[in-house]
Amino acid sequence: MAEVSTIGLDIAKAVFHAHGADARGQMVFSRRLTRAKLLEFFAAQPRCVVALEACGGAHHWAREIASLGHEVKLIPPAYVKPFVKRNKNDAVDAEAICEAAQRPSMRYAAIKTEAQQAAGMVFRTRDLLVRQRTQLINAIRGHLTEFGWVAPKGPSHINVLATLLEEGEEIGASLPEAARAMFLVMTGQLEQLNEQIKLLDKEIARRAREDEAARRLMTIPGIGPITATALLALAPPAEGFARGRDFAAWLGLTPRQHSSGGKERLGSISRMGERTLRRLLIVGSSTVVLHASRRGASRGSWLEQMLARKPRMLVTVALANKTARIVWAVLTKGEDYRAPVAAAA
Repeated sequence: MAEVSTIGLDIAKAVFHAHGADARGQMVFSRRLTRAKLLEFFAAQPRCVVALEACGGAHHWAREIASLGHEVKLIPPAYVKPFVKRNKNDAVDAEAICEAAQRPSMRYAAIKTEAQQAAGMVFRTRDLLVRQRTQLINAIRGHLTEFGWVAPKGPSHINVLATLLEEGEEIGASLPEAARAMFLVMTGQLEQLNEQIKLLDKEIARRAREDEAARRLMTIPGIGPITATALLALAPPAEGFARGRDFAAWLGLTPRQHSSGGKERLGSISRMGERTLRRLLIVGSSTVVLHASRRGASRGSWLEQMLARKPRMLVTVALANKTARIVWAVLTKGEDYRAPVAAAA
């Protein structure tokens, strides 16, 4: 029997499937495994390459299997799909993962440590609470409209409305008691969310102050504590990218190509990669662009030249791309950001 060199593992909550192949790609085994027997199975296997899809729980199993001496690789699901033959099931998926891992040009995702995942949870929890706060504010404004009250936009105005509802004056006095009680429930929940978001903001700021790499990232215009900690927690190591352009492409900030026959056709940004980081970089860049459009950019700078001939939103996305490449340079070189000297007129 040939010795297995690559194992493709299809993971799930309780039932797993392993597909083993030799160095020539020929199948050695295809086996269904339960969660309780998974590590026992890999402990009995000779040291080999184990490939998994980079999905939920993949980083945990990658760490556990790697501790047994195997070389573990995580493959993005989009790169596995072309190798799936006809119908989809666990055995076919495991075979596709195994075949994808044997391709010499295959790209892999970095395995995250528990500390990285914990840091990412801090940011994602804050992001979840902010979304819930936005939903509550929209619900309060929408329900008030049904009773003839149009509330101004913004969290600060909602706080004033909450005070009026609690005191029973103006708005509160004109509302039915049942509706007023429901508004008080939503405003109370909103207050709790605000307190939790403030606590998480303080935690993120503390982490940013104590981390040397985060402090370097915050020297870049448009990057604050939240974006800096998110970049360190959610992005792969910068050393894994050959150049800053590759990092920007991973974030989905480079144009989508549809070229053929020697004719280059570029469209809008690809929007691939980490959506959260892309959003944060674009939001930070929009602040820089807005400030420059109101007060003026540095004379002769790249930003001034772009604003003079391009729409502001296009300049914002282009600046986000530029910022991503600067982030890569700052992390790989271990230096603070140095603003370029504007060319003499």
